[in-house]
Amino acid sequence: MAEVVEASVPRGLRPYVESMVGYRISGAAPGTHIGMPSGRLTLVLSFDAPLDLVGADGQAGRFDVVLAGLHARPALIRHDGTQHGIQLDLTPAGASLLVGGPAGDVSGTSVDLGDLVGLGARRLHERLSETPGWQERFALVADALFAGRETRWEPRAEVQHAWWLLCRSRGRRPVRDIADEVGWSARHLGESFRREYGHPPKTTARVLRFQESQRLIARRVPLAEVALLAGYSDQSHLNRDWLDLSGTSPTRWQRDDELAFVQDETSAPGARSTP
Repeated sequence: MAEVVEASVPRGLRPYVESMVGYRISGAAPGTHIGMPSGRLTLVLSFDAPLDLVGADGQAGRFDVVLAGLHARPALIRHDGTQHGIQLDLTPAGASLLVGGPAGDVSGTSVDLGDLVGLGARRLHERLSETPGWQERFALVADALFAGRETRWEPRAEVQHAWWLLCRSRGRRPVRDIADEVGWSARHLGESFRREYGHPPKTTARVLRFQESQRLIARRVPLAEVALLAGYSDQSHLNRDWLDLSGTSPTRWQRDDELAFVQDETSAPGARSTP
């Protein structure tokens, strides 16, 4: 059984939050769900039981509320066939609003939100558990995390523009072309980009291409066509990148990660990115 409800993100939150989804999934086979590399940061508020997570950095933990930074290695979520909570896909600007510094400060890690916002994270989790309706829960999350929060960090305009160009091209635009457009050398852009986002532009482009391939594979597009559409030289190139970035092959992921496909079929973003 899968219940998935997607919120309409308020206009004022759109620079910070790409999506907000509530989900309750039960009856899946127990196993391990792969949290794939993504161009988004992920915030999960888990109900009923803490999220049993091995982060991209290999650190294991159990979290009621967790923020996962941008990562180029898989995270693993161990589950008993059930998942219940709210997931937000954040832009780097949204993560910076919570972190109070560059999104790169949490790159490759999974951080208890309480370490960032203090006791307010625990109170938020308790209030969410006591609130019965999804729309009321969404409003509570938006208000608790973003209302009145002041921006304490913004990257330079050139770096923000480079990020936007990479995302718009889904990682297919050459980094040198992007550096030329923002008026910087490729080396200077790479250093500045890494400071802001935790990864150099080439790694980010690679993750974005991988993310696009995952989206297509989840929609059952043939793998040879996926490779072409997502910007790989051929299907072998696609398979090599999948093994390196996710630890599995596209075929094995389709076969083994049941939870991802339950979520995808119901339009939950957890199929695209979980911490």
